[in-house]
Amino acid sequence: MHLLMIGDFGTGAADQQKVAAAMKKFVIDKGIQTSGLLLLGDNFYSLDKSGFSTDSPRWKAGIEEMYPAEVFSGPMWAVLGNHDYHDNPGGEKVQLAYAAKPGVRWKMPSKWYRFDLGPADKPLVTFICLDTNLPAVSGGVDKKKKTMRSSMTAAEEQEQLAWLKAELATSRAPFTIVVGHHPLYSNGSHGDTKALLEQWEPLFEEHKVHAYLCGHDHDLQHLEMKGRFTTHLLSGGGGASTRKLSGTHKVPFGKDVHGFTHLQITADALTFTHHSADGTVLHSVTKKQDGSFDLG
Repeated sequence: MHLLMIGDFGTGAADQQKVAAAMKKFVIDKGIQTSGLLLLGDNFYSLDKSGFSTDSPRWKAGIEEMYPAEVFSGPMWAVLGNHDYHDNPGGEKVQLAYAAKPGVRWKMPSKWYRFDLGPADKPLVTFICLDTNLPAVSGGVDKKKKTMRSSMTAAEEQEQLAWLKAELATSRAPFTIVVGHHPLYSNGSHGDTKALLEQWEPLFEEHKVHAYLCGHDHDLQHLEMKGRFTTHLLSGGGGASTRKLSGTHKVPFGKDVHGFTHLQITADALTFTHHSADGTVLHSVTKKQDGSFDLG
């Protein structure tokens, strides 16, 4: 199975279009049929002055036509980023509501949800999609506007955490991937996210989560932390302006470039490959069931 992932993409501008074109070329040239797209948050940037709703033209231009079904088969599984909360009042609710429209590929049944891929009787991968916009991460006072920033509520944070613990404790496929917007670890401009590290990393280690996929920092990264089971992949080059990396973690790869990430799933391994918007293969890593990894 094949999936493509992007984060920090929803500008509608030239760089998003360039990355989308590179994704199309990759799929067509390789003759790949995608099982779906993973959209890692910041799906829509900037205020929609006409009012952001499920009928906004941005859905057609920035989602449906940007990543057309005739090229990218399968659903679009999406999670919420900080700009999805902050840029348009109630923007996160609009994205949830759009998923309820008949016939759309946009999948966001809740702020947190699970899906499994592979044969129905024996799936290969369990995906756990989470909302990383905890009050301590995305809330608080906006330093520029001097107003309170929108985020999950404290009650939602606790509900999601209880759900996550329950899902990790239940039967899962041989591989488990967690998807969110903010990174746990990052060498990008935002750095590590302390609240997520404290809350989630012990669970990832206890239950052997194979990979954590995210965006937020506008770059492409692969991080392996010493003594940790989980591989961290950051794909934040989907269209917003890139930013220089400034962190000090010693990691296999990091580059401030526009691009996307390809995930190939087999019974034995997960292979993640970062591609730049000009079509260059930048970096690849293969993750095994036992937690070991090989660099491409």
